[in-house]
Amino acid sequence: MKFNIVTFGCKVNQYESNMMKEKMLHHNFSYTDVLEEANIIIVNTCTVTNTADNKCLKEIRKIKREYPKAILVVAGCSSQNKQDYYQTLDINILIGNKDKSKIADLILDYLKTNKNYLKFYNERALEFEDMEISDYSNTRAFIKIEDGCDNFCSYCIIPYVRGSVRSKDFAKVIEEAKSLSLNNHEEIVLTGIHTGQYKSGEHDLSDVIREIAKIDGIKRIRLSSIEVTELNAKFLDTLKNTPKLCNHLHIPLQSGSDFILKKMNRKYDLAYFAHKIKEIREIRPDISITTDIIVGHPYETEELFQETCRFAQAINFAKIHVFPYSKREGTLAAKMPEQVSDNEKKLRARTLINISKELEENYYKKFKGKTLDVLIESITNNKSMGHTSNYLTVTLDEVLEIGKIYERRL
Repeated sequence: MKFNIVTFGCKVNQYESNMMKEKMLHHNFSYTDVLEEANIIIVNTCTVTNTADNKCLKEIRKIKREYPKAILVVAGCSSQNKQDYYQTLDINILIGNKDKSKIADLILDYLKTNKNYLKFYNERALEFEDMEISDYSNTRAFIKIEDGCDNFCSYCIIPYVRGSVRSKDFAKVIEEAKSLSLNNHEEIVLTGIHTGQYKSGEHDLSDVIREIAKIDGIKRIRLSSIEVTELNAKFLDTLKNTPKLCNHLHIPLQSGSDFILKKMNRKYDLAYFAHKIKEIREIRPDISITTDIIVGHPYETEELFQETCRFAQAINFAKIHVFPYSKREGTLAAKMPEQVSDNEKKLRARTLINISKELEENYYKKFKGKTLDVLIESITNNKSMGHTSNYLTVTLDEVLEIGKIYERRL
């Protein structure tokens, strides 16, 4: 039987979908990129915003309408968050974020019994669910080392659907990295819901980075993101003394207003954030620092938004990922007065995106004529495309081997 996986959302979901794909292949199912050829369709959902929920539900309705004979499997954050609604959709196998590693077994049981399967857990009281990938469909390979979040930012539903912080066993992380290296992956991306909170016995994130750096075949180690509060002395020392750690850190800011940061229940103020960025740049002056910023959070006036714009420009980010605030039922921010209108959120998002484009262009210009390492990811029209360690997109007028890293002058 043939299967297809539709993935929404973050790098953790991408990792988990790749893991499910490996499990299915191991159980002698065949993968197809063509949805209409699939006997089994797995949808891995996201609920980070209302838009994410709507996209997932739209896709599921389309699959049910256009491929009614396919076995439909739905998992992930959106199904976990909106369990009652998903149960009305007559889905063959419906789960949340737990038991994705058992997906092939669940499908095999369904094929025997022809009975729909439904199972949800209390996500706040779970152990880490072991998952492993030996090969990855992309040139860079992800390793999920952590799950869950305990921050409870006022705008965020994720702690409720992903559960509490829990981490993968340190030895298993290193073994997975070695396995991926043997399959010619030269860049490893460490990911999680709150990656910087990784803890396995006495080992933390810095220990993971340092140990993976000892693997000869791995040339780059990248972090999906890290909170500014986790940039402690040990991590900064790791940044200084681990050349394989990519010259790029994604550090979410969320707001450039101290007042809004408090309303968001973030664990730092602007002075702390700016000081940490200064410390990083003292170690690596040319590092790419990218960020997330939410516009239109409750209580954000035009004046407070302008504070965010000025702070973002002062920090001189390499790129800003801009998100209009999305009201998530069940969070503190959803109950707050002084909600910002959708139209105002769109205007503010457009303004900040334009600032980001200018900052991104200025950062690119700094490296014109310099020699950087490029991981080749695709070939089109006899041209090679890839990313540098500091995550610049580069197109080269030559055909190079996909998955390999080359030094080239930009």
